[in-house]
Amino acid sequence: MKTIPVRLDHLVLATRDLAATVAEFTRRTGVAPAPGGVHVGLGTRNYLVGLGGCAYLEIIGPDPDQPAPTGPRPFGLDGLDTPRTVTWAVSPSDLDAAVATARARGYDPGEVRRMSRLSPDGTLLEWRLTDGGAPHPSGLVPFLIDWGDTTHPSASGLPVTPLLELTASAPDPGEVRALLTALGTDLAVSEGPAGFSYTLDTPNGPVAFC
Repeated sequence: MKTIPVRLDHLVLATRDLAATVAEFTRRTGVAPAPGGVHVGLGTRNYLVGLGGCAYLEIIGPDPDQPAPTGPRPFGLDGLDTPRTVTWAVSPSDLDAAVATARARGYDPGEVRRMSRLSPDGTLLEWRLTDGGAPHPSGLVPFLIDWGDTTHPSASGLPVTPLLELTASAPDPGEVRALLTALGTDLAVSEGPAGFSYTLDTPNGPVAFC
């Protein structure tokens, strides 16, 4: 069974305590995530680890050096009790065409909007992504992303822990699979509580995350 989705861009591991989660990831894997940058105005920052190929893991949490944002932080960060992989992103060859195709197939991935962050060296990185529309409650249906002319994070010299497999479970796996098909991607989804399961190849051996 194919266990790495088509056009996987990145996984999002969200946490309310970024420093502690990065330290725990380092302890478990033997690999220290690299600072990604600051999301100005959103009150967040991230650390990154390459997953092999053009894919990476984003560890995102509140940025204590920023003032509290006027609205909620993304990915439900403020309501998390424990670190959790909350969603993932797919990078189609043509973002706008992928949105149109998904809508024609009965799923609206939301509007396309521009985002940016500052890298540690002060470089402004910019990209476009879908805002999720009415996201599936499981978090298993990805958002779409287009990096345009920006250097992809996976090509910026990140430490790498290759992704060996990525699977998921959901109470309604058939519905999730139909939405994935509408987006032109796939994910091995079985019946069960909503959540991801993935394994990384690390200096400490294979390490499983959820």
